[in-house]
Amino acid sequence: MLRGDLVEATGGVLVDPERLRAVRRLGLGARGDAAFDRIAVLVERLVDVPVALVTVLEDDRQYLPGQVGLPEPLAEAREMPLRHSLSRHVVEAGQLLVVPDTQADPLMRDHPAVHELGARAFAGVPLTDSDGHVLGTLSVMDREPRAWTHSEIAVLVELGEVCSSELRLRIAREIADEARRRAESAHDQLSLLGEVTETLSATMDIDEALGRLGRMAAGRLADWCVVALAEPSGTVRHVSAAHHDPAYAKEAERLAQLAAAAPREMKSLVAAMQRAALPIRADSADPASLRARISPGEIVEIAERIGLGAYLIAPITAPVGRRIVGVVMLVNGPARGAFGEAEEQTAVEIGRRAGLAVDNSRLYGRQRHVAEVLQHSMLPRLPEIPGVELHARYLPAQVGTAVGGDWYDAFVQPDGSVMLAVGDVSGHDIEAAATMGQVRNLVRGDAYGRDDEPGPLLAQLDRALHGLGMPAAATAVLARLRRDDDGYEVTFSNAGHPPPVLLRPDGDVEVWWETPEPLLGLVPRDERSTHRRRVQPGSTLLLYTDGLVEHPAQLIDDGVGRVLRELQGSGAVPIEELCTRLLDTATRRDDDIALLAIRLR
Repeated sequence: MLRGDLVEATGGVLVDPERLRAVRRLGLGARGDAAFDRIAVLVERLVDVPVALVTVLEDDRQYLPGQVGLPEPLAEAREMPLRHSLSRHVVEAGQLLVVPDTQADPLMRDHPAVHELGARAFAGVPLTDSDGHVLGTLSVMDREPRAWTHSEIAVLVELGEVCSSELRLRIAREIADEARRRAESAHDQLSLLGEVTETLSATMDIDEALGRLGRMAAGRLADWCVVALAEPSGTVRHVSAAHHDPAYAKEAERLAQLAAAAPREMKSLVAAMQRAALPIRADSADPASLRARISPGEIVEIAERIGLGAYLIAPITAPVGRRIVGVVMLVNGPARGAFGEAEEQTAVEIGRRAGLAVDNSRLYGRQRHVAEVLQHSMLPRLPEIPGVELHARYLPAQVGTAVGGDWYDAFVQPDGSVMLAVGDVSGHDIEAAATMGQVRNLVRGDAYGRDDEPGPLLAQLDRALHGLGMPAAATAVLARLRRDDDGYEVTFSNAGHPPPVLLRPDGDVEVWWETPEPLLGLVPRDERSTHRRRVQPGSTLLLYTDGLVEHPAQLIDDGVGRVLRELQGSGAVPIEELCTRLLDTATRRDDDIALLAIRLR
């Protein structure tokens, strides 16, 4: 087809998004390609021309993956601005273009390629994809006017089809790779959602859970991540940040600290999310605009250093009332690129699951507070006794709602002796706590005003539990403390409970091991043993529940040994500090701990 048959170029073809998407799938840039170089050499020989080119056109430049005959530095550069391209006329027209003499052609006579490359004759055929988009050309140039023959044009068309077939094959391969990557990404994101759910449900500490969430999203879904949570009042209660590159860990931590110290900005971000009620996605961030809106400016400076490009902000949505209570902000540096629809859907689902965790945490917090108030209301106020210093601690488990069956008690008998008790009713629920209250009251009611030793008192308690039909299984140590002329006498009985421990004034420690006797509430025993010890003034007696010394992977002896090592040499340590030290040694926090310390003056 001669130049006069060329349809008027529209210019819009070059920027057609579908055409550009196909060009970019080829991955051909400013570099040579062996396959297309071979085709250019073949054309140069068969058509007998000084210059043969395989071109691919972007919206602003022309790449030359195949060429022969171009002068340097163009031959090395493999690209040129679009204004220097003769092939653009082929792409815009979408059909064969044959020009015998460019200087005689009104459109081409002033073209830069005519003067700079000496292109006096030109012929080009379009290279197309499977959808008919023209991606580039197979073209030839001569430095003299030339009447192109039909056989030369036929060779050019045939080899153009070979080029088009190669382009289509590469595009099809890339589409298949994209589908595979999408499938892998979908699988990875599905796996990520499963891990997020497991992480959020593994702890009721919402700050810890959201911190873990950010660390999981960084690298898997984005380069870095910021998670912010607001209270119903609007107060920002949590900000955490994580980067996939450990080298930026300190920078991310500093960014989170600055953001937490700038609640206005965080509240504004959450409020914007509440107004939009949809994810916010942008392919690029404007640092200048951010600096104008965010104070301190160091936040934006850090963001630029760790990579500020595309971003995606998804709401953390509480299921009750669909309230937006926070945001998950995902950010990519320039190298990673923009977020897609799949990432947006995953981020929204992460926000939904995080919102459920927030609601569960708040509900758990309220239940735990009520449970702790209930538990402490059941524990007695210790009496003030001349010469005897009493100190007690109750530490709830870190799991569940903190209601358990652990208890302690101390009260003065009419004869001046002091009854001491520590026990543990099996179970970790409201029923265990209620049973604990009943058992403690039975001990008080049965023991008060009686001279019986602890063994008979525990035997009577055992009979009462069976006679009253109380479904209780409990361990307990019951002791009576009496003052005599030169010290104290302690008598005690142990029903399946960890042994009492005595810390002497000189710092030595002894454990009151005795032959184990059954728990209360199992099989009634007519008799239970009473054991007797002499204790010198200045000593500290410790009664405690098994949460202090037990661990699933250890024997109770190991836990008792740990307590002994902590107590050794601590005879002069204040009793409150001593109790704190002991509780700090506890390795198992899925059980309550009751601790009663008695220092004898």
